[in-house]
Amino acid sequence: MTSSALMATYAPPEILFEKGEGAYLFTKDGDKYLDFISGIAVTAFGHNHPHLVAALKNQADKYWHTSNMFRIESAEKLAERLVVNTFADHVYFGNSGAEAVEAGLKMMRRNHFDQGDEKRTRIIGMKNSFHGRTIATVAAAGNPAHTKGFFDGDLGCDHVPFGDIDALRNMISDKTAGVILEPVQGEGGILPAPKGYLEAVRKLCDETGILMMLDEIQCGMGRTGKLFAYEWSSIEPDILASAKGLGGGFPIGACLATHKASACMVVGTHGSTFGGNPLATTVANAVLDLVLEDGLLDQVTERSNQLKSGLDEVAAKHPTILGATQGLGLMLGIKCLVPNTELLAKLRDARLLTGRAGTDILRLLPPLNLTETHIREALDILDSVCTEIES
Repeated sequence: MTSSALMATYAPPEILFEKGEGAYLFTKDGDKYLDFISGIAVTAFGHNHPHLVAALKNQADKYWHTSNMFRIESAEKLAERLVVNTFADHVYFGNSGAEAVEAGLKMMRRNHFDQGDEKRTRIIGMKNSFHGRTIATVAAAGNPAHTKGFFDGDLGCDHVPFGDIDALRNMISDKTAGVILEPVQGEGGILPAPKGYLEAVRKLCDETGILMMLDEIQCGMGRTGKLFAYEWSSIEPDILASAKGLGGGFPIGACLATHKASACMVVGTHGSTFGGNPLATTVANAVLDLVLEDGLLDQVTERSNQLKSGLDEVAAKHPTILGATQGLGLMLGIKCLVPNTELLAKLRDARLLTGRAGTDILRLLPPLNLTETHIREALDILDSVCTEIES
């Protein structure tokens, strides 16, 4: 039974995993599950990957922690590699996606403050977005289910429909500091930004002098077939939050920014005791080794096309159960015509682990190094479960 000593903030099923290997998880009883949720896009290269395990063990034998009172070589190396491979000039490390987002929110406000425009404090977020569970991140997303009972007012955040550039234009005022959005909404339904939307937001931010921040915590680190999803567009953001897959299973968050955006973040403006520690940044460097390996991102796109094609075939066989597939790369959602909680539970009983997004989407976030065999296995289970529901 689930331990009653844990706060009841989660309601997990009565499954207790003992070990993992590649795309599979195993219970103490020896039951084998195909993992197509990857800890919500975290275990980007599956479980017990030898390169990641070796990196962690090697650093664990050296030293674990000094705090940021001292230089951390692996953090400096990771920051440099992220800068070289992205738009960014500087990187701040925390322990989670929420911390990465909070750093960016503070940066947007402080940036204008340092320029003498103290009234520019409001942040515009997108409806149906998700940025974390801290006070600031739930305020930025604005989901009433997440903000209820935690604060009064809006904490300086406005919200507009995702993809509606006119609504965004009308919301911007002389009090706006910046805009935050996900290039592919995760919790909101695995929805990629409409074609041309990121470019329109970038143009609007430039015209009004506000900052553009992207939350790529779930859609980044190779998940869409690019290192970061913004690369599918022609724009570059001012600030970007990364986490989840960045650590391959080890907690780490990163806030990437241009020099112009981050010049306000000087000694004393922000900090973290654990952020960028030797263990986390050593593993993240090992993850980056794998993501940047020749052919990996092309493989993600190839596997995505195979998976989407297979999902379309299964949906065509079961039109009363499944609808269209949406998403980008290996961040996919399937429209459910039955309750997505019911389908998720039945798939789990059939030893396929998935997730849900919104009220009617089944979420698939398989490891980036999955094989055609894994895809076939997952599709066969989905097909079988749909047949069972129909009978």
